[in-house]
Amino acid sequence: MPCPRVLRLFRGGLLRLGWELARPARSSASAPGAADFNSFVARTNTCGELRSAHVGQEVTLYGWIQYQRQGLFLVLRDFQGLTQIILPQDEAHSHVRKLLSNAPVESVVRVTGIVSSRPPGQENPKMPTGDIEVKVETAEILNSCKKLPFEIKDFIKKSEALRMKYRYLDLRSFQLQYNLRLRSQIVMRMREYLCNLHGFVDVETPTLFKRTPGGAKEFLVPSQEAGKFYSLPQSPQQFKQLLMVGGVDRYFQVARCYRDEGSRPDRQPEFTQIDIEMSFVDQAGIQRLIEGLLQYSWPQERGAVTTPFPAMTYEEALADYGTDKPDTRFGMKIVDISDILRRSDVQFVQNALSYPRGTVKAICIPQGVRYLKNKDLESLKESAKSQFNQEVMDMICRPDGSLKSLLTKLLGKEQQSELMRALNVQVDDVVLLAAGEHKRVCSALGSLRLESADLLEAAGMMLRDPTAFHFLWVVDFPLFLPKEENPDELESAHHPFTAPHPADTNLLYSDPTKVRSQHYDLVLNGNEIGGGSIRIHNAEQQRFVLEKVLKEDSEVLSHLLEALEFGAPPHGGIALGLDRLISLIVGAPSIRDVIAFPKSFRGRDLMGNAPAYVTPEELEPYHIQVSWPVAETEAKKN
Repeated sequence: MPCPRVLRLFRGGLLRLGWELARPARSSASAPGAADFNSFVARTNTCGELRSAHVGQEVTLYGWIQYQRQGLFLVLRDFQGLTQIILPQDEAHSHVRKLLSNAPVESVVRVTGIVSSRPPGQENPKMPTGDIEVKVETAEILNSCKKLPFEIKDFIKKSEALRMKYRYLDLRSFQLQYNLRLRSQIVMRMREYLCNLHGFVDVETPTLFKRTPGGAKEFLVPSQEAGKFYSLPQSPQQFKQLLMVGGVDRYFQVARCYRDEGSRPDRQPEFTQIDIEMSFVDQAGIQRLIEGLLQYSWPQERGAVTTPFPAMTYEEALADYGTDKPDTRFGMKIVDISDILRRSDVQFVQNALSYPRGTVKAICIPQGVRYLKNKDLESLKESAKSQFNQEVMDMICRPDGSLKSLLTKLLGKEQQSELMRALNVQVDDVVLLAAGEHKRVCSALGSLRLESADLLEAAGMMLRDPTAFHFLWVVDFPLFLPKEENPDELESAHHPFTAPHPADTNLLYSDPTKVRSQHYDLVLNGNEIGGGSIRIHNAEQQRFVLEKVLKEDSEVLSHLLEALEFGAPPHGGIALGLDRLISLIVGAPSIRDVIAFPKSFRGRDLMGNAPAYVTPEELEPYHIQVSWPVAETEAKKN
């Protein structure tokens, strides 16, 4: 029997193994105890389920050795938890003790033994199995583990590149196990809600298709017909609309989607959407559906989802938050102070207000004097200059309640008081002010709002509740936006199949820049987690948008245009970004932490080293030759 002191040292240090702290509470998305984890397999129990009620029973466990201690005991781990295994100390079982003592950590073993209560005072209330231990009688090493590239413990920091290269080892961590199982449970609840409660049909759509005009860059897949290529769809958009033409009425799919663009923390070249389309529906109907879907599938331990979700227009979001995906967990809204400063003699203010869309706006950073350093303020101003070409001026509220700024010397006391009232400025607050074109000013201040929040929290202020989930609908987007590379041309703000707002339909033919769309985005804590629209179901209107407004070749979409001529019903839909949604629920810093085998930041598979070169012989059937850059050619020679 291990000595009490050794056991206490182990139990006291168990938290450092990265199990109890890293393992979140069980999700309520599946009823506890409903699943039989021991069916069809040789084990009697998992490593996370034994309790005092099992004392006296003979059990067989399978798992990985998480921890060993001086030939006295080890900890066995599987997907569900940890169980302490007591090694026999008598001579009759010395071979079992030697076998398990010499087994490397992370070796896969089978142990059979008797469940016993831990001695009084040696229980571990922080372990679900902390009241018992298993006294092993027989054991078998099923597979020994060679030296690990990193320890399989959540608290051990590993570089992301190393985690990606050995992803199959990283998957053994309890945090990733939890993330993937929660994802599975939420998707299952979504299926129940859509199929069983609301009659949706789960339809798989092709992943080999043709290029779609506009939108993100698509992956090309060569065919054996010379010069002809498939495209991997960036979404099943056309197919789900065609399903509505086909009378399916209610479609959904857990859809794989592809975009040939670099990865970011919230992007991957391949990703998953909960894709939905309905016939005879309006915007309010789609919104009610999604609110009910999230309410039904939401993990109970994350708190209740309150519906209906608040909504704001695109123009309101831009004016108040400087972005179309506002984080509404905290204030610091953008305030328009144009009217207050319009009567001033400040030259840069008057210059800004002389333009048609000129404005003066500001944000107030609470307690900025206490929490931000001078270098932080300079960094914020430089950020606005480099990202938005926007000058920003700061003002500080002194202890006596007066404003310290170059600007205040040019303002009267009444104007200063009006400014402080409008921004609700308190002692030690910092104001950031910008003047110029409306959208640029709003975008710059919206970015500074988020950067300021990060700086305040890094300095110790509690600003955004990490346990809060603030949903928001953003509606009434413009239907078209000027192209960045050529502002005289238009592109779709969402995609070319989005219907115009009913009140703006006539403007489509006279002034398309003023048309609002029936496009809606769902935002969660400042992240876009879904987007959709009511679609154009009239072939003539769809052709006009493609040819006259967007200047696209409608021949590419001739199949869809023809389908709309055969009695297409009014329809609309939405797609939820599953990876992003799950990452927000579990608090992961990147969607890579909720995907089993993600790509790296640069879109590479570091484990399998993809993409990879292929030989000229393999390319020959596809009528493709590679034109190698000079550096690549030299590298291949060497």
